[in-house]
Amino acid sequence: MNDEATLKPAPPLRPLPNLIFASRWLQLPLYLGLIAAQGVYVLHFLVELWHLIEAAFGSQTALQALIASIGYKTTAPITSLNETVIMLVVLALIDVVMISNLLIMVIVGGYETFVSRMNLEGHRDQPEWLSHVNASVLKVKLATAIIGISSIHLLKTFINADNYTDRVLVAQTAIHITFLLSAIAIAFTDKIMSGIAERRH
Repeated sequence: MNDEATLKPAPPLRPLPNLIFASRWLQLPLYLGLIAAQGVYVLHFLVELWHLIEAAFGSQTALQALIASIGYKTTAPITSLNETVIMLVVLALIDVVMISNLLIMVIVGGYETFVSRMNLEGHRDQPEWLSHVNASVLKVKLATAIIGISSIHLLKTFINADNYTDRVLVAQTAIHITFLLSAIAIAFTDKIMSGIAERRH
């Protein structure tokens, strides 16, 4: 009897609730826009990687493009790749990858949570975290990803510290600590709410 009640289709929504519920599809252009932004990041990554390869083979034009891109300044002229430039470029590439991962989490997780099911259950490429994604899980994962991106930015700043004032270094460190504390607070709050929900059940 309970199985029949469970399988019974839900009654159709009234016009106003149906309109409100359908308004979730207004988010679709936003996610499509993020996919376009992902494409721009891929293009930027490939351009920077190509410049790095060209510079490794002695191209001065590519080397100067890299130096301008990473904002590296020094009193001595740079005529070939050095360890600092390579490290800053690689960190910039890692930064692009991490932001791209963040975009994927927002696009896939946000669409699955707030717009429509993607029916990926059983798909061999389904992300592990998507099987139990909800708004709380998505918040924690996004906060963790932002901390990772902030860490890369902070490391790039410290490597290139001669080109920044003490005020900028302190400000970036304070911002990173704020992100870290915020993520801890979000995770702690989520744990408390999950415990309350389990006790109610």
